[in-house]
Amino acid sequence: MRFATYEHRHRTRVAVVETDGTLHQLPTPASLTDLLRSTDGLPALLDAGTTALDGPPGPHVSQVRLLPPLQPTSVRDFVTFEEHVEGVRRSIDGVGGVPEQWYAAPTFYFTNPHAIYGPGDDIPMPPGSTVLDYELEVAAVIGREGQDLTPERARDHIVGYTVLNDWSARDLQSAEMKVGLGPCKGKDTATTLGPYLVTADELDPYRDGEGFLRLALTAEVNGQVIGKDLLSNMSWTFEEMVAHASRGTRVVPGDVLGSGTCGNGGCLAELWGLRGEQTPAPLKPGDTVTLTVEGIGSVSNTVVTGTAPVPLAAARRRSRERP
Repeated sequence: MRFATYEHRHRTRVAVVETDGTLHQLPTPASLTDLLRSTDGLPALLDAGTTALDGPPGPHVSQVRLLPPLQPTSVRDFVTFEEHVEGVRRSIDGVGGVPEQWYAAPTFYFTNPHAIYGPGDDIPMPPGSTVLDYELEVAAVIGREGQDLTPERARDHIVGYTVLNDWSARDLQSAEMKVGLGPCKGKDTATTLGPYLVTADELDPYRDGEGFLRLALTAEVNGQVIGKDLLSNMSWTFEEMVAHASRGTRVVPGDVLGSGTCGNGGCLAELWGLRGEQTPAPLKPGDTVTLTVEGIGSVSNTVVTGTAPVPLAAARRRSRERP
């Protein structure tokens, strides 16, 4: 099934999306995140969707404004594509290769769950940035709480998947990473999710013998294809990522786990690192980025002018006086 959150006639609704785009509204609750919290994993979510499909049809998806399918409880963004690491490390840090530690475990950082945009939303330039980039990813969504999960158990905790665009201010990111902490403001302004939450069972036919999802990924800027890859080029499965994320802590309904950016043009910075120049150019106001994932759908966002940064003083050099 496919679940959408949408705005229609000034009201926000959650619905199941039929193949032809007809929406069947769920009566309660008001958000998909609340629904995940009130159910217990994929079977219960499918039951709720079946009930909605038995009800009267609503508007067509073309008649509504699609919102992010859910407001995440948290967003962990991983880095699981070796090709991406090679290119971006050269572009951002000025060094080649892949750190040996990368191969030990699926690394992630926490990004901003309060800056989530939907398909079709305008994306503001991050304050103070002139080097904006897209990042083509797929995200798994948690539907059941779990802790210290094995990869085998973790599969039952993934309720579905959605497209993720991890918008990145590369100039801010490059500067702040020199401190040895982050990324922070370089990733803080926007993350796109959408167009739907596609339940995990729908993507099982794409699963290969190792448990990877063989989905075609495409990135376009202003209608020109910039990158193409396969999701199965990840070095860890989503189940392994969930197991790692749950180690010593909890994953809870509504948590979002990004795959990390794919290779072969999954972002501009990878290409800049390989080519030694910023070609294609960084994104600017007026540019439209469209990311498409086989079996899930497309999200398309246009970059617009953002706000100017609020000025802050530089660090004061203190006396280090002690009491």
